[in-house]
Amino acid sequence: MQLPKTGRNWAELKSEMTERGAGDAKWRDGKTAVYVFNAGPEVEQVQKEAYTAFMSENGLGPAAFPSLAQMEKEVVSMALGLLHGPEGATGAMTSGGTDSITMAIKTARDFARSKGQAGPANIVLPQSAHLAFDKAAHLMDVEVRRVPLKTGGSFEADPSAMAATLDENTIMMVGSAPNFPHGIIDPIEALSDVAVARDVWLHVDACVGGFLAPFARMNGVPVPAFDFELPGVRSMSADLHKYGYAAKGASTVLFRSEELYAYMPFDLAGWSGAPMKTPTLAGTRPGGAISAAWAVMNHLGVEGYRRLQGKVCAAREQVEAGVRERGFEVLGTPVLGLIAFRHPDLHPFAIYAELYKRGWFTSVTKEPRSLHLMLSPKHADMIDDYLRDLDAACEAVRAANGAQAETVQPRYS
Repeated sequence: MQLPKTGRNWAELKSEMTERGAGDAKWRDGKTAVYVFNAGPEVEQVQKEAYTAFMSENGLGPAAFPSLAQMEKEVVSMALGLLHGPEGATGAMTSGGTDSITMAIKTARDFARSKGQAGPANIVLPQSAHLAFDKAAHLMDVEVRRVPLKTGGSFEADPSAMAATLDENTIMMVGSAPNFPHGIIDPIEALSDVAVARDVWLHVDACVGGFLAPFARMNGVPVPAFDFELPGVRSMSADLHKYGYAAKGASTVLFRSEELYAYMPFDLAGWSGAPMKTPTLAGTRPGGAISAAWAVMNHLGVEGYRRLQGKVCAAREQVEAGVRERGFEVLGTPVLGLIAFRHPDLHPFAIYAELYKRGWFTSVTKEPRSLHLMLSPKHADMIDDYLRDLDAACEAVRAANGAQAETVQPRYS
């Protein structure tokens, strides 16, 4: 496509865009359980109106837009309040979880260098940790040491095995709360003990759970310690555009102290233009992402988040009970909004394909092969529909397996 010589009117363009989106996942109907976090039309309206109110403003210029600087400061403060940030804890908003993780590794690397680390840097993480760590490590030429999970089917990080993998050039070890593939919260307390004993930077990837777990705990869910209340945790990543229900892209990267945070910003004056200081990887930072996060957090408050996260956990419990009744194995012990499960006889990818035919856009996990759901408040109304379609999908796979077996049966006269 080439840029048109003459422009087209907005009504025509809008109609074409709507038509182009006709084949996209219909997330508003509750049959999408990945990519989008559906808290309902009221929150969606707050997102949109708050975003557009500041969509032209630029978070790169706090002097020009002190309103955005103040909103970001308050968003970070609210996040730290939920995650037991101690006095002096601080952080910044980023464009998403990968951005937050990248900046945390950059900060840990520069901190380690300041303490004399000179060899090839490495990070130690469980096999289930997000690939964003690998992407960031690739950018910075940092070695990634992935450690197998605990044996026994808990799908948790193995603190002892991770401790044995550390050396004098380890700049960070990682735990997830929860991990994305299985929805399991790693034993962060045990990882914290290792971090304190070995004086190693511990980062908790709470991109998924940072704005869900605190409210689940308030609702009585047995969420283990995972945040700054543990002394070994030096940094965290927590996404606002996931279970914070903010507009994309908005995340937070948080640090135990100003001393640690000081190694994150880029600050340079050595060029022909004005000096530049940026807190994260981005230069220009969309004001709408900041304003929408601030607005949604203030719109919902503790009461609103508790209500929404209660629906998420209830939906997961209903799925868990339903799939167990149908002979599926749930991986580990999920307590938040993610769940992975597999059938002893039916290939999960085949079941996924049948569910997709029935309008469900969900996900799968590779290790081990399983079906995967990341649930939103909207799904609390959809679980019966999902289980009914799961039954139909399983029957279709059984029928296909039977037909395939029939075609390869030996024939005897």
